[in-house]
Amino acid sequence: MLLLFETPAGYALFKVLKESKLQDVENLWKEFEDPEKASSIVKLKAFRPFDGTAEAVAAASDIIESNLGKELKKFLKKSIKDKEMSEQLAVADHKLGGLIKDKLGLNIATGEIASELFRGVRTQLDSLLTGLSDSNLKQMQLGLSHSLSRYKLKFSADKVDTMIVQAIGLLDELDKEINTYAMRVREWYGWHFPELVKIVNDNVQYAKLVVRVGMRTGFKNQDLSDILGDDAVEQSVKESAEISMGQEISENDLASIRSLAQEVVDLAAYRINLFEYLKNRMHAIAPNLTIMVGELVGARLIAHAGSLLNLAKHPASTIQILGAEKALFRALKTKHDTPKYGLIYHASLIGQAQPKHKGKISRVLAAKTALAIRVDAMGDETDTSMGEEARSKVEFRLRQLEGGHKTSLTGGMRGSSSGNGGPAKYDKKAALGEGEGDGYNEASDMVGVTTEVGSAEKKKKKKEKEKRKRESEGAGAEEGGMGASNGQALEIEEETPSKKKKKKSKTEASTGAEEEEEESPKKKKKKDKKKEK
Repeated sequence: MLLLFETPAGYALFKVLKESKLQDVENLWKEFEDPEKASSIVKLKAFRPFDGTAEAVAAASDIIESNLGKELKKFLKKSIKDKEMSEQLAVADHKLGGLIKDKLGLNIATGEIASELFRGVRTQLDSLLTGLSDSNLKQMQLGLSHSLSRYKLKFSADKVDTMIVQAIGLLDELDKEINTYAMRVREWYGWHFPELVKIVNDNVQYAKLVVRVGMRTGFKNQDLSDILGDDAVEQSVKESAEISMGQEISENDLASIRSLAQEVVDLAAYRINLFEYLKNRMHAIAPNLTIMVGELVGARLIAHAGSLLNLAKHPASTIQILGAEKALFRALKTKHDTPKYGLIYHASLIGQAQPKHKGKISRVLAAKTALAIRVDAMGDETDTSMGEEARSKVEFRLRQLEGGHKTSLTGGMRGSSSGNGGPAKYDKKAALGEGEGDGYNEASDMVGVTTEVGSAEKKKKKKEKEKRKRESEGAGAEEGGMGASNGQALEIEEETPSKKKKKKSKTEASTGAEEEEEESPKKKKKKDKKKEK
């Protein structure tokens, strides 16, 4: 049996000397307790050293991925002679063993026996490999481990987005702490100089004044132009200090207030430096994302997703509502409208849009931002042309919405032909046919004709129905002794409903004179019938 063993220094092929010892697998480890016993079980047959670290990394990556490299294939062909082709070759990876069997036709041995052999050889490797000291082997292992890890991770110091996640988290915490401490300074120093709170609104300026001046009596002789930057505000502060209604405080109280105010000033200065650091990191790691949404919004998106690569895996619809998960699930639970935007709402492009257009712009911006993120995460070059082009398209879409125009597929502008470009005003009178029209429309006459023809056919069918019904009821009318003949009664009964039907069928355009002309011959017929009676 042969044993293929991969080391950081090269490929090693061992020959198993006592195969009978392999029968007792459970006690096989005892044969490798010391170098002498190990050398009696296995012996080094061939060794192929690596030329350098690059070749070692390539060979290790091939073995990890269960690939049969060219150098390993050459080594096995050269080391295993034709008479040894029938022997088994112990391999640690069964997938690699399958490739060796297919390409070289060797019998492969994997399983518990092979695992125990590999474990034993590994424990006594420095003694089995002649010409290679233990210290050199450890250095090769360390160098190969670092190189292989760097190769697998594709490490780049400029692409460490963990710094962005930590920086934006610290920036948010600093904002909260500065605000809390500044409010405490205002309340504390307000007992001594309450008028200063209304005059100076900036927290950092307020803290700097407290640190420099201290007691309110010192404002009179101090130059505050470098802090306030406005002569009118400075004069107002000095005048208010002379007539202040605040209480007197001791030097110990002032020392505590100054210490807290100095903390506010230091935190504000550190926040400025941290923000500059975050801007530089964002431009180095995600330049296209920074162009689209800015440094702070881009950093918050990366921090929310966990990393830039995780953010690149999200679709545009997820990026649009990232940060609004609570509102989203609450809307889904209550079956209300889902939110239109999350963290992306604070981008400058959405802030420029009108409230009614913010939803559309956020959708467009999220689509372009998703592409920019993927370019930053997967691209090797830090080119910002894609982000600049995408931002110009979003700005063009924003101008379209603000102008009230929509571009059609042919490139024209959809809307009315009026000068203002807006939609045509709805004219109710023109729609109903009232008022003055543009001209006479002959096609409109056909509508009335069609309606009259259809109504005449319906009336004719109704008359025939009623006639058959009355004929069946004629015998009953004769027995009742109406004093009139059956035919005369039917004629009179037919004429009476026919008048009503004719009156109903008259159109609104017909005049009263026409109705009289239609009814007059009917009246004459009735008079003639009465005379005959």
